[in-house]
Amino acid sequence: MSPELYWRSVRFAAEPSRFMENPGVGWIAAIVIGGVAGWLAEMFMKSNMGVLMNIILGVVGAVVANVLLGLVGVSLAGWLGYLVAGFIGACILIAVARMVKR
Repeated sequence: MSPELYWRSVRFAAEPSRFMENPGVGWIAAIVIGGVAGWLAEMFMKSNMGVLMNIILGVVGAVVANVLLGLVGVSLAGWLGYLVAGFIGACILIAVARMVKR
């Protein structure tokens, strides 16, 4: 590995914003969109949770859905993509929680 290629990879790894943030969606927007996605999933799955849990499910669900969709080659970006991914992921998390409870 050439020194230039090595330092490029080190610099890329040191920039968490490159791979931890969704382009076009900031942290505050992610919380708001995650809350909406969690609330929509709560209504769709007929679950009864609070606002904080909706936000957590929406944000974590978006991460889960983006990973799962990335495995099949699908990429969602922007606030609408984040909302769709959050909804799908939150529904998955609610379904898994229900299976574990039983």
